[in-house]
Amino acid sequence: MKPGLQLRLNQQLTLTPQLQQAIRLLQLSRLELETELRELAESNPLLELDGEGVDESELEVADGTAAEVATPDADADAGAGDSIEFGEMRSDGAGQDDRAADERSNDRGSEAWDGEEFGATSYGNGAGHDDDDGFEAQDAAPVSLHEHLLHQVNLLNLSARDLAIALALIDAVDEDGYLREGLASVQAALREPNMGLDEIEAVRHRLQQLDPAGVASLDLRDCLTAQLRGMAADTEHLHLAQAMIAEHLEALAKRDFARIARSLQAPPEAVAEAAALIRTLDPRPGAALGAAPVEYVAPDAYVLREHGRWQVRLAAGNQPKLGLNRHYCGLIARARREDAAYLKGQLQEARWLIKSLQARADTLLRVAEAIVRQQSAFLDFGPEAMRPLVLREIAEEVGMHESTISRVTTRKYLRTPRGTFEFKYFFSSGVSTDDGGAASATAVQALIRKLVDAESPRRPLSDQALTTELNQRGIQVARRTVAKYREALRIPSSSERQRAG
Repeated sequence: MKPGLQLRLNQQLTLTPQLQQAIRLLQLSRLELETELRELAESNPLLELDGEGVDESELEVADGTAAEVATPDADADAGAGDSIEFGEMRSDGAGQDDRAADERSNDRGSEAWDGEEFGATSYGNGAGHDDDDGFEAQDAAPVSLHEHLLHQVNLLNLSARDLAIALALIDAVDEDGYLREGLASVQAALREPNMGLDEIEAVRHRLQQLDPAGVASLDLRDCLTAQLRGMAADTEHLHLAQAMIAEHLEALAKRDFARIARSLQAPPEAVAEAAALIRTLDPRPGAALGAAPVEYVAPDAYVLREHGRWQVRLAAGNQPKLGLNRHYCGLIARARREDAAYLKGQLQEARWLIKSLQARADTLLRVAEAIVRQQSAFLDFGPEAMRPLVLREIAEEVGMHESTISRVTTRKYLRTPRGTFEFKYFFSSGVSTDDGGAASATAVQALIRKLVDAESPRRPLSDQALTTELNQRGIQVARRTVAKYREALRIPSSSERQRAG
């Protein structure tokens, strides 16, 4: 082997850090974007959130460095004073006429949103109101199930031994209020050699009488029985309900009242009334306490009807402003060479970030407009008019790659007169029709829901009957596909719907 020189030509695609940042920002949801911006603002002194950005004309840098700072080659179209407010996509240096026209456009959009078409309801984060405190901020801190039980146990005046057992039981209770691991694990946790299961069981029965009733139960039958035990003795059909839970819990879940009536030799009417009493019980007594707070979806864009056409606007007022810090921009000329180089680098990154945010907002708006154009029939007539749509169609329409469309449509939400939907909702596969076209899977599911809602409770439609009905309407779909759509809609089978009726 001898050393030698070889010449090779190859092509390689390399993503610059700026492009990688733009791609990362594109796939973030609104909350993730806000968190990302705050982290970037903490690491870059030139960035400023929720403040006024400095205009490029205000950067008075001596000795000719103003041109270097204000107009780097890669960012000649993004001024150092640019600050972006999501939804408006206007820089601070924009002309007053454009700003006034944009504000008039936003005013018209607000009026349309608050009008009768949308139920005169205000959405968003309360922008424009003097009181910025939302309802969630005024709520008291949630009390966990364990804290709720400990407060009641302290009022029972238990002995030191029983109190130790009660505390061990409370520690073993899961979020639903059950002792899934059994009493043996509680006995082992107590580390008392002479602590019998009978003592633990006696304390457990006392805990079951606390609020919520049925807590610290071993299984569902034990939980429901404990709740019935806490009712008044003269409650109608109480004894029948206890017998049904003790002997026929599975048949009760299947609503097989006829079998229960024959086995218990009780009138069918009494069995039905006892089942209604059982339905008032809570199978998960601990779930109501310490539940996770409700999370509300803030839409990224709105669809409004103006002059007979559907228009799309990005949500304004619920994203932080991003600009350049006035103080640090003024220090660039007066700083020493090392410090000035550092500040110029941070300034370059800040301007790239602002440009990436502008590109993100523009891409989001273009994709939303393309989706609305493709699914205008859904906005006019509802889910049954949804047409099949794939990412490739939107990518070809807006001139982007499918991967970009996938990032834009993930965890982004569109507010329409028919509700708030994730962008992904508008994409679905197609089912062939008799006329050679295709019907959206979403439209087929909506039609199945409509047929089930209109069926007779005594004679519900089977999957085969639903398939036949869809075929008669020109939609070629198999029975197994109908069953899959029905399960996706969480619609019980025809036999279960008949028993429920």
